[in-house]
Amino acid sequence: MIAPVTSSASGAAPLHAASGRRTIGATASVEGVGLHLGLPCRLEFRPAASGSGIQFRRIDLPDAPLIPARVEVAVEAERRTQLGTGAAALHTVEHVLAAVGGLSIDDLEIAMDGPEPPILDGSAAPFLAALQAAGVVTQPGRPEWLVLRKSIRVVDGESVYEAHPALGLMLDVAIDFPHPLIGAQRGCWMVGERLFREELAPARTFGFVHEVDALRAKGLIQGASTANAVVLDGAGVVDTTLRWPDEFVRHKALDCVGDLVLAGGRVRARIVAHKPSHRGTVALVRALVHHAVRESAVYSIDDIMQVLPHRYPFLLVDRILELEEGKRIVGLKNVTINEPFFQGHFPGHPIMPGVLIVEAMAQVGGMLLMRTVQDPTTKVVYFMTLDNVKFRRPVKPGDQLRFELEVTQMRGAICRMRGVAYVDGQVATEAEMAATIRDR
Repeated sequence: MIAPVTSSASGAAPLHAASGRRTIGATASVEGVGLHLGLPCRLEFRPAASGSGIQFRRIDLPDAPLIPARVEVAVEAERRTQLGTGAAALHTVEHVLAAVGGLSIDDLEIAMDGPEPPILDGSAAPFLAALQAAGVVTQPGRPEWLVLRKSIRVVDGESVYEAHPALGLMLDVAIDFPHPLIGAQRGCWMVGERLFREELAPARTFGFVHEVDALRAKGLIQGASTANAVVLDGAGVVDTTLRWPDEFVRHKALDCVGDLVLAGGRVRARIVAHKPSHRGTVALVRALVHHAVRESAVYSIDDIMQVLPHRYPFLLVDRILELEEGKRIVGLKNVTINEPFFQGHFPGHPIMPGVLIVEAMAQVGGMLLMRTVQDPTTKVVYFMTLDNVKFRRPVKPGDQLRFELEVTQMRGAICRMRGVAYVDGQVATEAEMAATIRDR
C-alpha cells in the first residue's frame, strides 16, 4: 500500500457511525400457506435483545416455546431444513433464515402461529422486504464471527463440500440436473447485503412434475403450486418464466445462506458446494462449528496478515472491529514504546509520526477494499490521493488509535474514503483518500 502524504486547509467532520449487533427496529409480518405441510401461517419478525441470537417462537402452542435457530436442534428431513421434532417442530425454515443471514442480523425473534413459514413466492425476497421495512438497527454488543482457520471437507451422499479460510462468506455452488433448462450450472458469489438482495434473494425454489405424486404421497409439497415454485415438465417451466437462466443454482446458494445461519454466528469461509442439499449443508455447519473458532473481532492480526502484504515494522493495524461491506470499517492500532520509530522520532519526547498515522489509516481502508476481492493474495491496494489531512493531537506510547473510515464514492475501480483517527474519543487525525485495487 503506497500513500503519498499532502495536507490542505479544510478538514472533514468526525465520524460517529453506529456499531454493534444487528436487530430490527419494529415488527413486520407476512402470511400464507407452507410449502410442504400446506397449512396457513402468520409469521412476525420481532426485535430481540442483544446476545439473544436468532430464535423462533411457536405462539400457537401452550407456553409459546422458543426454538433456537441452531444446528444443535436441526434434524434430518427430506427436501427441507427442520428444527426440533414432534408437535413443536419447525419445518422449511431455510428461506426465512436466508433473509436473516443476507442482512447479517444477529438478534431476532420469529413468531409463528403454525409449524411452517409461508412459502410466499418460493424465494427469500418477501422475507427480506419485510425485514427491511422493519428497519435494521444496531444495538450494544459485538457480533460473533465463526472463523475457519484450516480447510475442511464434508461428504453427504452426492453432496460434497469444501470450506476454506476467507475474509467473508464466499459461495461457489455447482449443480447438475438432467433437464434441458438446468444441466450443469455453477455460480460464485461473495455474499453481502446488496449482492444477496439483488442476485440471490429473488431466486425461487424449484421441482419437477414427475416427482409430484411421490412427494405428496409422503406428505410433502402439500402447499406447492406454480405460483410459489418453479415447476418443470419435460420441456420447460410451467406457468411462469425464469428470473435468470441460472435461477436454479442461485436458489441453491440462497438455501446455503439460510442453512449457514444455524452456525449461530456470521460465517467467514469460502465454501465450495457440489450438489448441495439441506441435509448436506447442515452436516457442513456441524463441521464448521466443530473446527472453526468464534471471535468478536471481525479480523484478528492473523487474518490481517493473510490480506495485507505489510510486515514488521510497517504493519500498522492490529485488529478490525467492524466492517460494513462497501460502506465503512473500524480498526485498531495499539501504540507501544517498543515501536521502532520512537528510537529516532523525538526519543526524549516520543510522538508517533503523523505520516505513519495516515499510513495506518490507509491500511485499515485497504482491508475494507480487499473484502470485495475473492482471492486477496493476488491483489494489492494502491492509494492514489490524500487530501484534507489534519493532525489534531499528538499520539504517544500507550495510546490506542481507533480508525473509522467511511466510503464517500465508488466509481469503477476507484474508491474514495473519509477517515478519522481517535484516541480516547478525541480526534487525533483526519484525512480524505482515494485508492484502487490492482493485480499484485
